Amino acid sequence: MLKNKEYANGQKTYELIGNKMTYFFKNGKIKAEGILDNNQMQGEWRFYRETGQLWQVGNFINDKKDGTWVRYDKNGRLEYSETFKDNKLMKKKE
Repeated sequence: MLKNKEYANGQKTYELIGNKMTYFFKNGKIKAEGILDNNQMQGEWRFYRETGQLWQVGNFINDKKDGTWVRYDKNGRLEYSETFKDNKLMKKKE
């Protein structure tokens, strides 16, 4: 968990509602969102750029990358995809 609940400007750094965790940038836009279970990332997580653009989507099992991860460039096009198993990169496709 993050130590600081707010940035200096008063914007909260994260919010946990039930088991849905949302992290925020200083400007208030969403930085990342997904399921947190027993303080571990689980299932699909989405990561965003400070502009609000989708940057990466991937899956976690017990805080470890597992399954397909995709990354998008600043134009919203698929940059590459990767496949992980137990946090180890198995395959990368560009």
